[in-house]
Amino acid sequence: MFPKSTGIERSFQYIRLITVIMAVSCLLFNGFVIIVSGRAVARAQEKIYVLAAGKALEAVAADRKENIPAEARDHVRSFHQYFFSLDPDEKVIRSNLARALYLADASALRVSDNLKENGYYSGIVAGNISQEIAVDSISLNMDSYPFYFRCYATERIIRPTTIVTRNLVTEGWLRNTARSDNNPHGFLIERWSILDNRDLKSESR
Repeated sequence: MFPKSTGIERSFQYIRLITVIMAVSCLLFNGFVIIVSGRAVARAQEKIYVLAAGKALEAVAADRKENIPAEARDHVRSFHQYFFSLDPDEKVIRSNLARALYLADASALRVSDNLKENGYYSGIVAGNISQEIAVDSISLNMDSYPFYFRCYATERIIRPTTIVTRNLVTEGWLRNTARSDNNPHGFLIERWSILDNRDLKSESR
């Protein structure tokens, strides 16, 4: 009888041991799964998808400090694209100028008003002229605030009979502002001026 009870006791000890080992293993496995899942969720939250031209493009979220130079250059590029991209349509001109003027202060408005007073925009509409711009490069000084920039670009003025290519160099300063739908980068161009806008060549169509 004693050997039987001893065998039963050992069996219970083995069962307890196996149960403890299983419980500890389950806890360790659950902890491992929670840590891995947490890291995966954190990585997924750093990724966002932007819909552009009907395609979903993956983007990675980052601290703004890492992206300030890239965002500043894109802000300057966007402003110049809106300000100088013109077609012989009053609505298009007004729409592009309105977008551009959200990105800059009164210095850009003054240039726009001068062009308007000199009949530049009405001449584009009357002459069926289109104007395109290609930004070649943007130099940016991040050592002092507000940030100084100089933009180098090329303009193409497409008339019914000729295409005129112009050099365009502008400068200004960037200061931080709140982000909005009209100003997604959160910058404002100040003291903007045109340094050079001379003709480079003219060719017949």
